[in-house]
Amino acid sequence: MEMESYVVVHNIAKRHNVGTLARSATAFGVSELIVVGRRDFNAFGSHGSTSHLAFRHFHSLLEARSFLKEKGCDICGVEITDDAVAVDQHPFKRSTAFLVGNEGTGLSAKECEICDFFVYIPQYGSGTASLNVTVAASIVLHHFAVWAGFSERIRDGNKFVVAEKPAKQVKRNFCAETVDAIIEERKSRKQNASEFFDGDGNAQSSSNLLEGLFSDDQ
Repeated sequence: MEMESYVVVHNIAKRHNVGTLARSATAFGVSELIVVGRRDFNAFGSHGSTSHLAFRHFHSLLEARSFLKEKGCDICGVEITDDAVAVDQHPFKRSTAFLVGNEGTGLSAKECEICDFFVYIPQYGSGTASLNVTVAASIVLHHFAVWAGFSERIRDGNKFVVAEKPAKQVKRNFCAETVDAIIEERKSRKQNASEFFDGDGNAQSSSNLLEGLFSDDQ
């Protein structure tokens, strides 16, 4: 079975880190970068790598989790927890999505709830309490790529060969909605609009709506 990796971005304080995350994601064979919450991001530091990476947006962590589970993925939180395993132990079993936390506070309780397991990066010096989110993600993604047996990219001199840019580009620095998400949003809007009409298709007045809500017969 072919392995895949994903990166889930949620509540990152420094939004320009998404650009540098995208650069690392393309270097280590990530299939998609999943953005939860806001759809816009700062591509600073990506060096054009966002053109080579698929982005997918979800409004909530639960929606993202549902999608990843349908893909057969484990969700791995990159965080120091009591049950976290050192990443160099390669505790992976299948395709995995890596959830990275806020630079200052790490993963929130809600983020931890959707994770199946956690990894941490051992440190050997005493000068810092943690790593930058992009540095941490790069180390973890490299370990997964080695474990999964991803094919190394061909080189030309002292650089790796960059693929041609895809012909079709999405709006720059903006994570477009998926088709399914657009359909669901339109359904919701239609449902909300229908609640303002009576059975004959006539618009209800605000007083009629209030009477319906607070009627003693209900």
